[in-house]
Amino acid sequence: MSQYQFQYFFGQSRPLGYIASPFSRTQPPISMHAVVEIAGTQFAVSPKQTLKVPLLAKNAGDSIEFNNILLASDNGKISLGAPFLSGSVVKATVNGHERGEKVLVFKKKRRKGYQKLNGHRQQYTSITITDITI
Repeated sequence: MSQYQFQYFFGQSRPLGYIASPFSRTQPPISMHAVVEIAGTQFAVSPKQTLKVPLLAKNAGDSIEFNNILLASDNGKISLGAPFLSGSVVKATVNGHERGEKVLVFKKKRRKGYQKLNGHRQQYTSITITDITI
């Protein structure tokens, strides 16, 4: 493939060794993060992060502790659980409850005159991670 054909198919050619990285060198690395299981779903969390998790039976302003931590990292020191880390806790506060976008489910059987339209909105709880202790 000639240089002209390469530029035609792939846009501007880049020098060898160029790798487009999603991580910017200007951002400081996250010093502490963890993978935690919340309501049967795994989330990668860090302090001061806001998440939408499946509905929890808590009121706005309540604090929650999650003990099901699968992996934790503190300044590059990685701790891996089997299956969970003992003694580690992720603390969060509940911001409120939300509902997701409406999903429409349409069923039809051809030539039978059967049509059914159902809608569904998933409920979520918005939480903010306040502290991670390993």
